[in-house]
Amino acid sequence: MTSIKLKFRPPTTSGKEGSLIFQLIHKRSVQRITSKYKIFAEEWNEKTGRIMLPSKSSPRYAYLVSAKSDLKWELGRLKRMVQESKKTTGTVNLNEIAASLSPCPDTPDSVFNFIRKQIQRKKRLGKARSSETYRSTLKSFIFFRNGMDLTFDLIDAELMELYEAWMLKEGLTRNTTSFYMRILRTNYKLAVEKGLTTDRHPFRHVYCGMDKTIKRSLPLDGIKKIKKLDLSKKPGLDFARDMFLFSFCTRGMSFIDMAYLKKANLSGGCLTYRRKKTGQLLTIEWTKQMQGILDKYTPNGTQYLLPIITLEDGSERRQYQSQMRKVNRYLKDIARLIGLSLPLSLYYTRHSWATIARGKHVPLSIISEGLGHDSEATTQIYLDSIKSSEIDKVNRIILKDL
Repeated sequence: MTSIKLKFRPPTTSGKEGSLIFQLIHKRSVQRITSKYKIFAEEWNEKTGRIMLPSKSSPRYAYLVSAKSDLKWELGRLKRMVQESKKTTGTVNLNEIAASLSPCPDTPDSVFNFIRKQIQRKKRLGKARSSETYRSTLKSFIFFRNGMDLTFDLIDAELMELYEAWMLKEGLTRNTTSFYMRILRTNYKLAVEKGLTTDRHPFRHVYCGMDKTIKRSLPLDGIKKIKKLDLSKKPGLDFARDMFLFSFCTRGMSFIDMAYLKKANLSGGCLTYRRKKTGQLLTIEWTKQMQGILDKYTPNGTQYLLPIITLEDGSERRQYQSQMRKVNRYLKDIARLIGLSLPLSLYYTRHSWATIARGKHVPLSIISEGLGHDSEATTQIYLDSIKSSEIDKVNRIILKDL
């Protein structure tokens, strides 16, 4: 029988922190391993062998919650090592276990490794954007945990509340913290389905919704001002302006969809493409405004319609991301040129198109269909199908004044 317990070693000087150690006993052999955590005597419950947490307002709260979670992980890891040692050698060598104890466990079903597997799975499925958001979430969570991995059964409401508080303290908005929480929750539910833990509902006290964002739209006069700017001597700004206008003319097409538009998508006076985000098929009437933008640029030797991706060498996604960053950066300069105090970006085109259409008394259902929304559940219930010609008519009404 092997005994594994967490013990508190009092400090030699009164008022100082003491050490937390793992005590392993097997057949009268004793091994003590000092953890990296130190606590005060009043923070230790000798009877239960556990850290006592103060109120959440205490400056020690975050540190002690992290310590409690990490130490629980290490205790579980030590128990697994003992079991594995018995299984493979028939005995338990405490010295070997102590020597092999490292701060970076390599448990296949740990939270970090589980999410890494999901990132790779997303890549194999061709969901590059999802894999990137998963990677960002994992990077944030690893940073919060100071690199200390854990198993899913150690994720509880207290830990998630602490993670949320840490993110807010780091300056993240509620929508961003919610975004990370929703990705963690998705992975947690998947782990529950796989039997890696029972569902302890750890996200019940953290925010996983969506706050209303500041309205990001321009009136038609603002769009006109951008169109009339003389940017002939500033090619970077000129290109950014053209991509902004092209997005607006195509009912707020996202930049990733613009980047991957192919010459074959333009046929018979219509632009037909599938949204990367939803897979929905959209058809847009090709207008003189769109053609005018296209005519400014020499056709490249690739299959792509717009000069965003110019090389087909495996770096297409990096090219798109680089161009998107440049365009959004230049759009902020363009905003200053026309006296806008807004942080102008490509996202404004969708909001602007929808707002201007609504101002022209276009039914909400047509606007929803025009934007390619797939989450307007209420609208879709009474929508059988809206002909693309009706949406194109709306687009002509808007572009007529441009």
